[in-house]
Amino acid sequence: MIPDPLPAAKDTIPVPRRRFGRTELAMPVFSCGGMRYQQSWDDLKPDEIKREQQDNLEACIHRALALGINHIETARGYGSSEWQLGRILPSLPREELIVQTKIGPKENGEELLRVFNTSMKNLQLDYVDLLGIHGINTAELLDQVLRPDGMLPAVRQLQRDGRVRHVGFSTHARTEVIVRAIESDEFDYVNLHWYYVNPFTWPAVEAAQNRDLGVFIISPNDKGGKLYEPSERMKRLCEPLTPMQFNDLFCLSRDAVHTLSLGAARPSDFDEHVQGLRYWADRESISRQIADRLQEALVEYHGADWVAHWPDGVPDCDEVPGEINVHEILRLWTYGTALDLIPWAKMRYNLLGQGGHWFRGKNAADASTIDWDPVLTASPFRDIIPKRLQEAHQLLVDAPVKRASESGS
Repeated sequence: MIPDPLPAAKDTIPVPRRRFGRTELAMPVFSCGGMRYQQSWDDLKPDEIKREQQDNLEACIHRALALGINHIETARGYGSSEWQLGRILPSLPREELIVQTKIGPKENGEELLRVFNTSMKNLQLDYVDLLGIHGINTAELLDQVLRPDGMLPAVRQLQRDGRVRHVGFSTHARTEVIVRAIESDEFDYVNLHWYYVNPFTWPAVEAAQNRDLGVFIISPNDKGGKLYEPSERMKRLCEPLTPMQFNDLFCLSRDAVHTLSLGAARPSDFDEHVQGLRYWADRESISRQIADRLQEALVEYHGADWVAHWPDGVPDCDEVPGEINVHEILRLWTYGTALDLIPWAKMRYNLLGQGGHWFRGKNAADASTIDWDPVLTASPFRDIIPKRLQEAHQLLVDAPVKRASESGS
């Protein structure tokens, strides 16, 4: 039986904290992600920042801090985010903040230092607690980052100089690439995608736990199902929680997960998540029961055999003619159709072929022209998948979607 919620919560439900792996930071389980409240995805001059836009960002920061969310996360690639944060962060007690920015992979340390100095000038801080290498999304990019003559020696010097406390990386890569990065022992934490509709990166979370890395979950509300605009079906299946609250507690019921990014665009965007903490003490049981309910819906729609085994033997897009991302397409189709997450599935599907290394592979437009027999020899659904890919394309294709940022998440 799903327990009743705790008594009606006050406005300031305390946000729990967790040890962020080897960094030893006391990390709030919700983080204030900085890619939604900024004015622009382009760098702007100071006189181009509108007063109302800056007021909104500052209100988001004050709201986060009032709730105990003291991890402020941004990136050099988030347009005006760093600069706008630099107008408020210096006025706050520095020792009470955990500040993270991120910089994409660079060819050498000199380039890394140039970009880092820009970030620090924008943020108006002497140091950042967390510096992430932003977007280690392929094996080639990982090799570039790990080169002895690459960017890491400069990062280590920044640490010795006290300008960077801990180093991590963000990633949209295949699980095996993420695990290899973790097992390099060059990083203290990882930002990755893992949530209910994307269980396939769990081995990377386990690898991070084994190496005592902090684990930060990227975009569980948007990439995790566009749950801020839930369908009526998802609302019913997740009762008494909202779909976003379920996804929060589903992730945080695992001790290996330390914090979830909340990309607030306005101060009220924190509220639904914090209200879900009424169920914190029962997070494991309530999230398990709702997950079981969602699993039943998947099985009812697709059949137990498909739900249990559709990923088996599915090759990586690099091994498929035309680089069709079979695994991603089937994931979107499976969850999107059964759980009425079609707007999310469309949003993600139409990024295929548009996102570079941030979103690998192509859509299924050419699926009918492929000889699938040699590609799907290891799949128990080798006879079904070609038709499923065509069905998915017809259902999900729309105008190609442009990513908000060349280095976003």
